Amino acid sequence: MKHIPLMAHLVAGYPDASGCRAAARGLVEGGATYLEVQIPFSDPSADGPAIRVACSLALERGCSVADSLTFIRDLRRDYPGIPVFVMVYASLVATPGATGFAATMHAAGVRGLIVPDLPFDSDEGLAEACLALGKDAPFSVPVAAPSMRPERLREMAALSRPYLYAALRSGITGSHTDIGDDTRAFLAECASGGSKVLGGFGIRTGLQAKAVAPHVHAVVAGSVFVEAISAAAAAHPNDRTGRDEAIRRAVRERAVDITGG
Repeated sequence: MKHIPLMAHLVAGYPDASGCRAAARGLVEGGATYLEVQIPFSDPSADGPAIRVACSLALERGCSVADSLTFIRDLRRDYPGIPVFVMVYASLVATPGATGFAATMHAAGVRGLIVPDLPFDSDEGLAEACLALGKDAPFSVPVAAPSMRPERLREMAALSRPYLYAALRSGITGSHTDIGDDTRAFLAECASGGSKVLGGFGIRTGLQAKAVAPHVHAVVAGSVFVEAISAAAAAHPNDRTGRDEAIRRAVRERAVDITGG
């Protein structure tokens, strides 16, 4: 079976530093093409229960933006062939300012920036700040949803950004997503400007991934991995070495299912 490109989502610092590194290793072993690292945030409005809990626990355990950047730099060192995208919420961009934020991400080797609550046409100057950094700078990745007005979606697609994130349904992450004619038409519109479309929200199985894959550049999955991490951690509460190995195996198994091995 043809390998399905996967963008695999991780919450930095969850369940802790070593557990997160183990999860990243499992995802790479399972065939992930991209890693998407979410910097923990106190009110992750676009995320479902699993990721909200993961963000909360990572913050409670002291994971900071600086810690997240250290993790990202470690990923770039350990897996130089795997592009790393960063997912954050708008306040983490606005606090240092778009120019400073883009420069920090560039220095960490980040490939793309996904900010779901920052509109593509009112992005605090993020896309411009990325372009000003020149070669090898991160791309600002606009986020499309099926609920967008058709003319607005066409305007977004016409930007022809290198990447475009397409949420396969409205709402929050984590719940099951069905792939029908409306979804396929939406993805076609997202790709109309030539952007590489990253399609996610509710991808949990290989069957779903196979349905989406012909219509996107890469399938995005997150909650399924966070849930696997949580289950493995709960099964090994007093054995960090055993826990980390269980995390690696669990996320690898799910990644293999989605990518087709």
